[in-house]
Parts: sequence; structure tokens; C-alpha cells
Amino acid sequence: LTPNFDRMAVMGTHVFNSFTCQPVCGPARASLQTGRYSLDTGVWRNGLALRPAERTLAHYFREAGYTTGYIGKWHLASEQAVPKEQQGGYDFWLGANVLEFCSEPYDTVMYDGDQRPVKLPGYRVDAQTDAVIRYIDVHQHEPFYLFVSYLEPHHQNRIDDFVPPDGYREPYQNRWIPPDLAALGGSTQQHIAGYYGIVKRLDEALGRILDALKSLDLDENTIVLFTSDHGCHFKTRNGEYKRSCHESSIRVPTAFIGPGFTGGGRIQELVSLVDLPPTLLDAAGIPVPDSMHGRSILPLLHGGTAEWPREVFMQISEAQVGRAIRTHRWKYSVSAPDKDGGRDPDSDHYVEEFLYDLQTDPYELHNLIHYDAYDELKAMLRERLLQRMQEAGEVRPTIEPAPTHRSGQRHVTSEEMRV
Repeated sequence: LTPNFDRMAVMGTHVFNSFTCQPVCGPARASLQTGRYSLDTGVWRNGLALRPAERTLAHYFREAGYTTGYIGKWHLASEQAVPKEQQGGYDFWLGANVLEFCSEPYDTVMYDGDQRPVKLPGYRVDAQTDAVIRYIDVHQHEPFYLFVSYLEPHHQNRIDDFVPPDGYREPYQNRWIPPDLAALGGSTQQHIAGYYGIVKRLDEALGRILDALKSLDLDENTIVLFTSDHGCHFKTRNGEYKRSCHESSIRVPTAFIGPGFTGGGRIQELVSLVDLPPTLLDAAGIPVPDSMHGRSILPLLHGGTAEWPREVFMQISEAQVGRAIRTHRWKYSVSAPDKDGGRDPDSDHYVEEFLYDLQTDPYELHNLIHYDAYDELKAMLRERLLQRMQEAGEVRPTIEPAPTHRSGQRHVTSEEMRV
């Protein structure tokens, strides 16, 4: 399904345990631009504009002598034709704020830096890729930093469907479905074939970009990062496609290739989206600002070791006001039942909601939060979550333990709690 991404992962550096820091489009994109958690950027839900004074990757790369470009969905502005002051400091601009509302799969409309509409022919992934390759060709003789943001494989909001190119849905009808989606239903049967078809075409677009770099002799001095802002759980965990703490919502594919990353191997440490901006700056020899919450993964490459957090931290909005951490083995999340995820960015009081043992229950079908056998573990994870919230700039709240009942299970050992 994804031979080009797989090639990047094998030949470059595969961040195997890669997670969003906010499973909502706009907030995650704010974190990718700034290296900071979304609440700190002010974009804690969709529909909020990134403050013009915020420093993005574009500012850091431009100050280091790079020309900068942005092509695709932005989701960090107040208008579809993004005003100049909301374009994140990019030199070249071809984008739209919420691409799924101003274009269709075969009718792509974006806007240039002067807010003039630009109609691009072809299937939207292909049309956008054509623009990307044109940009690379034009700027091949100078250092450039280009942020390419595809809408796909996001669903087309207006019709609530995943629309692949013609002929790409049929080969994936009645194919394998991940066990959690198969067990929980949602809209999986209706939508997953189209989703797979879109993923296939998106991977082909990645291959075209890699081929373009090779044909211009840029492949050995260009770093390529592929990642995503969030996953998709096909309405199996709530009435949405994301906005939950579950793996299908928060886990994202991430791989690098290029100088410093080729032959980097598979990184097993838990890596957050906020770690990717400092990694790019570090790889380019640009100092990483102290204001960024993330850290560069470069010390982890080629089998290297470094002091690294034992968990990733997520802020969750819109469907709930939630917070979560994920270790290699455990998933622990809380929510604020008296708050509205569309109105309230945070809370001073949360209630425990989920506890999963990812070693024995990788598809998160058995919530352990109410079992007394895990009380000591929950207390430890509760404190770790509170610490991560404070490190992200949040005021330390209270977390109300979930009511428990005797499970008859053995209690978790201290060795198991360290995982």
C-alpha cells in the first residue's frame, strides 16, 4: 500500500513510536509550526488563528538563509484566502485555510500569497504534487525549506466521505481491517476502502517528490520528513474521526531521509510532534530556541542513546477537554466532564477516564480504569501526567480518581509500572 513511505523508513530513519500531541487538525498544525504544545500557541481547537507574532519554522529557516515555501492546507487562519499577516512568515504561499471546504477532490482551488484564487487541474493530491515539484525545480539552486500539507487522507467534510481517485476504491473493498476498527464498527465498513485508496495515491505522490529530488541531484543534500497531524478511528471512539486518546487517533507515521538520517535505523523511543520542529532545526545546524517544548531526536539516530522522556503527552479538545500520557506499555487519560471541548481550553478539575495495558491489549478494547488492582499504577501515572501538564505551561489541576471495584486480579508489580 505504501512502498515509497516504506522505502523512506528502511533507507532513512523510521520513528516507529510517533504520536501527535493534539489529535485535532489546527492545534496539531500549530505545534508542527512552533514546536510547542497547542494550548501555549493559543490554537487549542479548530477555528482559531495562529497569532501573527508567533515564530514558526519559516522564520528560523529564513533567518538562516533559506527561502521558504508553503503549499497546501493551513488551518491556522481566519479566512480561506489566508491574509499575508497570517501566512506564518513564509516567502512563497500557495494554500487555503481549510482545503476540504474550498475545494473538491477533482476541483482544487488554493490561493497565492496575495489571496488570489489559483485553480489546479487533476485529482487534488496530484495537482498539489505538481505544484510542489514546480517549486523544487524553481528553487533547486538555492537552500529552500518547503512545508507541504496535503488534506488527504482526511475525509471530505461536506459529503462526509473519503474520496480516492477513480479506480482506487475498488481494489480495497473487503480487505483487511485493523482489529479495533473491526470490533467497534463505526463508519469503518463504509469508508475504509476509500481511505486505503487515498493513502495509496498519497504514497505515489511521495514517490514523485522523491524522484524529482533525485532527478535534480538534490536527493543527497535534501532532508525529507513525512508525518501527519493525527490518525483516524472512523467514529469508533466517539462521533468524530479523531479527538480521542486512542492509538488510531494519536499514532502517526513518521520517517526522515536525507543527510544525517540515511541509514538512521528504527527509533523505538516515544516521539511527539513537538519533537519534529527542533529536529529539523538541529539537522540544519540552526540553534533550537529554548521556547520549544520538544527536543531533537538526532542523538537517538544510528543506535545512539540519550536521556529521553518515558512518555508522550497529549492535549485533547473539541470532543472533550482531555489530557493523556502514553508510555511504552500504558495509556492513561483524564477528561473534564463539566467542560465543553469547543469552548474551554482547560480545566482545574479532571476525572480519570481510560487506562489501557498496551502490551496485553494493543487494540484498547479493555478499559482497566475501574479495577483496584491498578490503583498504585494509576497514582504513579496520575503524577506523571500532572508533571507533563505543568511542563507544557498548564496550571496544576486536580485529578479525581475513578471509582474502583475489586477485580480479583493480581496487582501490578513495580517492575511493570516502570514500562
